[in-house]
Amino acid sequence: MWGQVPQQLKAKLRSIGSGLIHLLVPPYLTPFGESEIVEVMLTSKLQDKIEELASLIRSSRYLVAFTGAGISTESGIPDFRGPQGIWKKMSPIELSEFLADPAARKEYWRRKIESYPQMRDAQPNEGHRALARLYQAGLLQTVITQNIDGLHQKSGIPDDRVIELHGSNTYIACLDCRKRFSWEEALEQEYDDCPSCDACGGWLKPATISFGQAMPEEQTRAGFHEGGRADLLLVVGSTLQVYPAAAIPQATGDSGGKVAIVNNVPTVQDMLAQFLLFGPAGEILGALAERAISQK
Repeated sequence: MWGQVPQQLKAKLRSIGSGLIHLLVPPYLTPFGESEIVEVMLTSKLQDKIEELASLIRSSRYLVAFTGAGISTESGIPDFRGPQGIWKKMSPIELSEFLADPAARKEYWRRKIESYPQMRDAQPNEGHRALARLYQAGLLQTVITQNIDGLHQKSGIPDDRVIELHGSNTYIACLDCRKRFSWEEALEQEYDDCPSCDACGGWLKPATISFGQAMPEEQTRAGFHEGGRADLLLVVGSTLQVYPAAAIPQATGDSGGKVAIVNNVPTVQDMLAQFLLFGPAGEILGALAERAISQK
């Protein structure tokens, strides 16, 4: 019915960039195979969105990024709530269980020791690097992140410009006196179920926020302050389901700012956004950064 796709159109597709063709929807199939006509149309639509958002980034007074697990999956770090997420395979250990039950503490540390090498060795992907380029170009002011992997700092964004709402897995902290330890210091201890603090005897755990544990007041307050200050909030790889962090886009909107969401799938807050770009974070952010910086 369609015949063969003209060679001239195929050349046009390649010139646009076939790497972006699937960022809006899954591949379309037709009687003659993958429809390059549809792909060109989708690519053109996405390119228009990227150009428009890049222009807004260039003119932004105060750009803030808000990132979730979806930006780090391309670095090999699994998310928590996706189809292959961590919580699909095991239940989280709540803080109350950790404190009350030696078996829970032992299991908690077993999991952490098992997963630590993967997080320790993970490297920033194109999404992290693109945000770092925007920061270095003076276009991005702050990163608010739900992630605990430290990859934004590894990508080159200073630690004082990254707000870690859910803590960090890059170091260990005492639950009582908050003294910090390196992973090596904690693991060199001999212990039955959980390493302990050499200053006060409190239990040690990675400095992440467990279920049932209060959010860090300073970081939470800073996150909402930066979200409310932003005239453009770039949400990347978050399902926007975990509160209170998920209320930050609303804070941006309430202050008159715009919200852009980059994610593989729709979120429950898509109605708040002026821009929706579906697809891999690295590819989209890379294209955004390239256009925003080159036309600055």
